[in-house]
Amino acid sequence: MEIDSFFRGDAFDAYDYFGAHLNGNGAVFRIYAPNAAKVAVVGDFNKWYPRQMNCDRGIWSVQIPEAREGHFYKYVVYTQSGEVKEHCDPYGFGMELRPRWCSVVRDLDSFKFTDDEWIYFRDKNYDKPLNIYEMHLGAWKEAPGFVFEKDDPDKRFMTYDKIADLLIPYLKENGFTHVEFMPLSEHPADISWGYQNTGFYAPTSRYGTAKQLMELINRLHNAGLGAIMDFVPVHFALDDYALRELDGTPLYEYPESDVAVSEWGTCNFLFNKPHAAAFMQSCADYWLTKYHFDGLRMDAISRAIYWQGDPNRGVNPNSLNFLRQMNGGLQMRHGDCMLIAEDSTAFPKITCPTQYGGLGFDYKWDLGWMNDTLNYFRTPPIERRGHHHKLTFSMQYFYNELYLLELSHDENVHGKATIINKMWGDYEDKFPQARAMYMYMYTHPGKKLNFMGGENGQFREFDENRGQDWDILKYPLHESFNRYFKTLTALYLNEPALHCAEYDPNNFRWLMADNADQNFYIYERRECRENGGRIICAFNFSGGEQTVSFDYGENITLEPILHSDEQTYSGTVPHEEIKPISAENNRLTITLPRFSGELFKIDKR
Repeated sequence: MEIDSFFRGDAFDAYDYFGAHLNGNGAVFRIYAPNAAKVAVVGDFNKWYPRQMNCDRGIWSVQIPEAREGHFYKYVVYTQSGEVKEHCDPYGFGMELRPRWCSVVRDLDSFKFTDDEWIYFRDKNYDKPLNIYEMHLGAWKEAPGFVFEKDDPDKRFMTYDKIADLLIPYLKENGFTHVEFMPLSEHPADISWGYQNTGFYAPTSRYGTAKQLMELINRLHNAGLGAIMDFVPVHFALDDYALRELDGTPLYEYPESDVAVSEWGTCNFLFNKPHAAAFMQSCADYWLTKYHFDGLRMDAISRAIYWQGDPNRGVNPNSLNFLRQMNGGLQMRHGDCMLIAEDSTAFPKITCPTQYGGLGFDYKWDLGWMNDTLNYFRTPPIERRGHHHKLTFSMQYFYNELYLLELSHDENVHGKATIINKMWGDYEDKFPQARAMYMYMYTHPGKKLNFMGGENGQFREFDENRGQDWDILKYPLHESFNRYFKTLTALYLNEPALHCAEYDPNNFRWLMADNADQNFYIYERRECRENGGRIICAFNFSGGEQTVSFDYGENITLEPILHSDEQTYSGTVPHEEIKPISAENNRLTITLPRFSGELFKIDKR
């Protein structure tokens, strides 16, 4: 790191300088605490007796010859007011298991990645399928042999490298291209799911060490799978040992004011401080560089755009300018990685490059699509005609940004009900609607993200303290639902019309958008190449069988490729009754049972 770049706030490699770095003569420790009276470091290497550090321009440093990889340490900060406070290392590359919080000396360069081929061909998947599996690593599966009633609860966690044995074949079998891990940076409270960080540079020790996480990413890449990190750039946990009043003053956060604390009870970063900007943008670069992550999903971007996330309070120039600076720098350094915004606002140009006045993200979560879709399927069928355009509205704004359709963890927790349980009706009615809804999702333009459990029709909400309900697959409705999901995702992966050039409006058209009385929708997806393939997507979301006719303009035959209500998926339609449909005088007639969808390829006569 060039030291002046840190003080200007434009450094992206501050982690190469700050923190604890092994150097052949033990390790050098550095921390920025400009307002401290003095700083010492204590750890395993000096029997926890304070070793005074030297200060230059607010940077405290010391060489410790006895320091070794794996040693625990922390800083003792003596404030100008006479207080003595202990802190973990803001740039620490490891931390001990909560509730303990010492930093850990780690050698990040000793692991050798073997994913050169993946990195060489990696891109942002604009014209490729992007099907993301969002997961909480600790609540996916318990370690083999773990027994809730008698074992230490922390023994339920598998290590990063061990989970790869199960996760990689599962992702491939279910048609996912990438996995998105809910935050893996260190956090004290399991219930925060990683969104309240204390160790921004430290992979959580719940699942092992930095090297074990590197091994997981390396193995994912060598299996042809990408990895995305859920990244929290806006706020940090209140715990006194972390960033809060690090040197006795609000070094990283706002001073006491009505914007100092977020709605989650965390401290908001004040990014017009150069060292805070350098800290966070270097952290983003760190996960992409050191761990080979393929992208960052950035949390709570609305809170960075507007004061406290409220448009009525106006734009927050501190964090908005920082976002542009960080994303612009990351795009220059990692042009093949994805930057994904979780943002529910109508703020323009979220996915526009920074050089054209945008925020520089590659994709934006389509939270409007998510809310409209789930609200529609909660509605009783007899009332759906009044809500018909909740499923057409998304295409009116779709081309404003590069959207990613998401059904995330937030839609599966806190009494909200899981995706399948959000469907109207009783237990058996929910399955055909969920099959049709997922077909609508996977044929609607936009990249895809689903939260763990959705692929199996899980009814129990996400709980960070236990694994998924894998035993439900012994029940026919759930087993057939998972088989249907795999068939649907395979179509998405293999049909270019469903993912190629989907942000080009020429490759989508409504064939029936206004048939509210029958709750019927039909649209066409087109392959990007000239004379490429075309897929017709037809849906009946009413409570009864419906027949519709429409003028296609050509005499074609529709060859069925997937019916959501086929008997093999626990539906009502025998396979032999699913037949091609030919146009008569350019008109096509389609009949679908209730709560169903069907996909067709076009065969020209």
